[in-house]
Amino acid sequence: MKILLTGGAGYIGSTIANACVDQGIEPIILDDFSKGRRDWAGKHVFFEGDVADGDLIDSIFAAHPDISAVIHCAAKIVVPESVEQPVDYYANNVGKGISMLQHLRRNGCERVIFSSSASIYSVSADFTVDENSPINPTSPYANSKAIFESVLRDGAAAGEFRAIALRYFNPIGADPQLRTGLQDPLPSHVLGKLVTAARTGVPFTITGMDWPTRDGSGIRDFIHVWDLALAHVAALKRFDEVATPSAPYAVLNIGTGLGTTVKEFTDMFIEVSGSDLEVLVGPARPGDAAGAYTTSDRAPQALGWTPQLTIEDGIRDSLRWAEKFAG
Repeated sequence: MKILLTGGAGYIGSTIANACVDQGIEPIILDDFSKGRRDWAGKHVFFEGDVADGDLIDSIFAAHPDISAVIHCAAKIVVPESVEQPVDYYANNVGKGISMLQHLRRNGCERVIFSSSASIYSVSADFTVDENSPINPTSPYANSKAIFESVLRDGAAAGEFRAIALRYFNPIGADPQLRTGLQDPLPSHVLGKLVTAARTGVPFTITGMDWPTRDGSGIRDFIHVWDLALAHVAALKRFDEVATPSAPYAVLNIGTGLGTTVKEFTDMFIEVSGSDLEVLVGPARPGDAAGAYTTSDRAPQALGWTPQLTIEDGIRDSLRWAEKFAG
């Protein structure tokens, strides 16, 4: 099997590419390298450019007419930045995505796996969600994911393609073989900030301690990035069983089913790392939400997939990657 993987030089996409190769699937990478790393893409066949570039998409399919599906990971992802630059986020995550779909259709690619986000959900009283939970994005980033899902749903209903949206939660860790990991030197996610704080000796700040959770900090469903990558591979392998001609659009939550607060996660990081980390409390960032975790078993049933790695594994792999990356 050969697939097109957009954003395949980034944190999530590169890990998916590794998981594909391990299971005999050839990823063709498309990335503009605004965030992704060329050395990661260079391990595979890759094309540099924009997902909205129709001539480029045509040339990819001309060179690789046997591409059978696309995994779409390319997106802007920083929540506070999306609050400051909403139009840019909608133009990139929605507008360019729609152009890409038109180019894929023209080239006969009718299977789409969208790397979506659980941040689109409305927060429930107990912070649990499933695929039928109400949608209420709290940031332009999250809303851009929800809007693009609507495009996929409507396009699939019209018979233009079939699609699976994987709504994942909070990825952590690195490829266990340390082929790829978090590439951003200024990470916006909690584990990246914790690793940076531990390595530099600066305090770590929990942003927001007045959420209605058990300890006041936000609650998350932390999933190892390798488990997340394997879920994408499972969706590829079972695509025709999940997104059928009679039900051409499917939504699956990809999480562990465990709700862990940011405070609890910080304590786990300190224990695993053995660091003497100073922890401060600051205000919530623009666009932040209390968080959620999944209670759904739809993905395990549909994909034959379950997460195998723990939060502690994710912390350890992130620390191992940071040592390699710093070196």
